[in-house]
Amino acid sequence: MKIHVVVTGRNYHTTSPLPEEIDLEPSQGVDDALAVLAKHLPDDQRFPDSCLLVVSGQHLGTISEHRSCELRDGDELALIAPVAGGC
Repeated sequence: MKIHVVVTGRNYHTTSPLPEEIDLEPSQGVDDALAVLAKHLPDDQRFPDSCLLVVSGQHLGTISEHRSCELRDGDELALIAPVAGGC
C-alpha cells in the first residue's frame, strides 16, 4: 500500500532525502512507517521526539508518545516538528 509523507517544521531541510511516498505491507502501522522513513535519514540525524504525528487528519501524539494506528492505502502521514518563537 502507498502512504503519502509530509514533513514540516524545524529542521525541515535535513529531511530532504525522505521520499514523498512509501510502500508498506497491508496492516502495517505508524511505527512501521517511521522505521522505513528513519532509514532514509543521514546516520547522524533522527526525528525529534517532540515531532507531532498526524495520519489523514487524525492527531496521534508525538514520536515519543503516540497511540498506534494501522495505516491504509492512500493515508497521509504528516510529521510536524515544533517551531519555537512567537509574537
